Amino acid sequence: MKKIALIVLMLSTSLLSQTNANKPFVIQSEYRIDFDKNTSCLIRNIPLYKNPKWGAKIVTRAGKTVYFCSPKSLFEFYHRPGKWFEVGVKSERDFNQVVVTDYKTLQAINGEKAFFVYGSNQTSPAGDDLVAFATQENAEKFAKENNGKRIFKFDKVSDALIRLLNGRI
Repeated sequence: MKKIALIVLMLSTSLLSQTNANKPFVIQSEYRIDFDKNTSCLIRNIPLYKNPKWGAKIVTRAGKTVYFCSPKSLFEFYHRPGKWFEVGVKSERDFNQVVVTDYKTLQAINGEKAFFVYGSNQTSPAGDDLVAFATQENAEKFAKENNGKRIFKFDKVSDALIRLLNGRI
């Protein structure tokens, strides 16, 4: 009986890995953006519940959670955390987790592995913004349908790009 159970387990694991070979594996409980009506963006003081599809957060190594109303706001903090000294971080080394909302699925995803569409006709509560996606395929499709100009990985989103989006260049 144990041999049969072991064989069934091995076969189901093998089939699962083959059907999801081209899809990113996402553990739903690993990334969450939990907020209520009192949760607002650190940068713009905009309540997150009004536009949840743009929500984002950073969890610090000290365990503090900082919320943002959009990916652009998250990157503003990410590139210049010392500007908000009350949070108690000095650089990105003080960050434990970066989470954004996938614009298509509305699921919380790892922001450091996300794809961000620049220049689309969709605006966030923060104005011109970057639209986040878990997969490059969804980002490309969105860019084609919404006049997106470029797609960036997390580490390619520069402070200069965020300043450009804010009209500060």
